[in-house]
Amino acid sequence: MAENKQDFDISVVIPLYNEAESIAELAEYIDSVMEREKFKYEIIFVDDGSTDNSWQVVEQLSGANPSVKGIRFRRNYGKSAALNEGFRRTSGRVVVTMDADLQDNPDEIPELYRMITEKGFDLVSGWKKKRYDSLLKRVSTKLFNFVTRLVTGIKLHDFNCGLKAYNCKVVQSIEVYGEMHRYIPVMAKWAGFSKIGEKVVQHRPRKYGTTKFGMERFINGFLDLMSITFVTRFGRKPMHLFGMIGTILFVAGFLIAIYLAYAKFFMDGYHMTQRPLFYFGILAMILGTQLFVAGFLGELIVRSGQDRNKYLVETTTESNWQE
Repeated sequence: MAENKQDFDISVVIPLYNEAESIAELAEYIDSVMEREKFKYEIIFVDDGSTDNSWQVVEQLSGANPSVKGIRFRRNYGKSAALNEGFRRTSGRVVVTMDADLQDNPDEIPELYRMITEKGFDLVSGWKKKRYDSLLKRVSTKLFNFVTRLVTGIKLHDFNCGLKAYNCKVVQSIEVYGEMHRYIPVMAKWAGFSKIGEKVVQHRPRKYGTTKFGMERFINGFLDLMSITFVTRFGRKPMHLFGMIGTILFVAGFLIAIYLAYAKFFMDGYHMTQRPLFYFGILAMILGTQLFVAGFLGELIVRSGQDRNKYLVETTTESNWQE
């Protein structure tokens, strides 16, 4: 495990997947910024199961620079898993995340640090106001951010920007899993960290490799938005959602049944099953019962306290991790 918390001013967490060409250049750039600002720092590269020689580069950098540390996954788990594992091992007062493709500018780090330490923000998200991406990615990103702002009420322009800064208490309080890295500000807000800001940051053209963006990520982003909205509001109290909807449906169906029984005996007298309303009532009661049971089972599962965060870390640059 990492050292006691806040042994460093800044921990820089960098998830990577097949970025061997850019890693050394990025590490050198970050080093120069940190030395210039006289920060105590660590750089944590999290290799998310790369199939190129990314890990060999990280090992070389770690051997030459004690500030560089590495974590390697046995297979590709995704960016959220990489961030979560990196967060668990940070020792900095402020945690900065950035991508490994050189599109994020390390010169932004000092101001992000000051916004956390001097202005009191819990989380500061980068805003790539001018982007060097394809038209499809720019349009889909704007639509994604608009819907996310609308649903979550968090007024950020760029939820998916990899360049972010956090108070160390934030990363200690959240769990990032699945594909939820896009919604860390949402998770932070629901964890009680309400002072969330943003800073316009420079976005640079990709220098090496190819983008990992695809339409499936755009579609999955909206599915994840629905998921995180449910998890943050009802993840620990599923009965409040399923039980409420189930009760409403069951009561509505029961009232329909009472009305039809009354109508049969005191009004027109024809068979209840001859009216379409009868089947709507039965369906409502069945669905209501099922949803109520689903909420009850959800409560039991929540209380079982299953651990989501056991990833197969193959190896680390252990010489740079102090126990």
